[in-house]
Amino acid sequence: MIKIVDLHKSFGKQKVLDGVNLEIEEGKTTVIIGRSGGGKSVLLKHIIRLLKPDSGHVLVDGTDITKLNDKDLNEIRKKFGVLFQGAALFDSMTVGENVAFPLKEQTKMKDSEIRKIVADRLRAVGLTGIEEKMPSELSGGMRKRVGLARAIAMHPEIVLFDEPTTGLDPIMTEAIDNLIIDTQKNFNLTSIVISHDVESIFKVGHKIAMLHEGKIVEYGTPEEIRESRNPVLVQFLSGSTEGPIKII
Repeated sequence: MIKIVDLHKSFGKQKVLDGVNLEIEEGKTTVIIGRSGGGKSVLLKHIIRLLKPDSGHVLVDGTDITKLNDKDLNEIRKKFGVLFQGAALFDSMTVGENVAFPLKEQTKMKDSEIRKIVADRLRAVGLTGIEEKMPSELSGGMRKRVGLARAIAMHPEIVLFDEPTTGLDPIMTEAIDNLIIDTQKNFNLTSIVISHDVESIFKVGHKIAMLHEGKIVEYGTPEEIRESRNPVLVQFLSGSTEGPIKII
């Protein structure tokens, strides 16, 4: 589904991605882990071409999106839905208007069709009858779920989750994890999840990739990752201050 080949990106003198190679399997959930500030969100932005690499390639269904013009890029972006870290809801819009936004912007559907899809997507994330509420009236967990409903409004093939459980309590973290699993299955999605939460990564991921110093240093199933003796991965998963990952 997605193939990342020798991806490089620097900001000034800071090298963030230093030859990333990764394949994202179709119909599976791939979790990308690594330290804060280690380039995970930068990598995610390259996958949807919000950033352009200094060199390297990102292929989506065989198409190198690093070379596309704006028109073709907008077409391929219709394959994607994104749940941003803070849900990124429009505060001036109701819940219903937020979920409807991509449908109104990118389709010529009638209002009645849009309302039906909005209700369906909200039901899919465990929320019904809240279309008229404002984002300010929602808890953090509800905002994330509304963000997910909006992300899947266009029935995308691929959904990107940028740290979906950040700032949530353990109960809501469990609920969001379950929602990621259920949504992936029900909509047959290819999902990419950026996460620090060790319990979550093993629960939601079919494959897990460790990004360290600009490269993927380990990749495998949850079982393979648990059994890995890679010192970088062992230190990260244990949360130890001792090891090759330096505390700066």
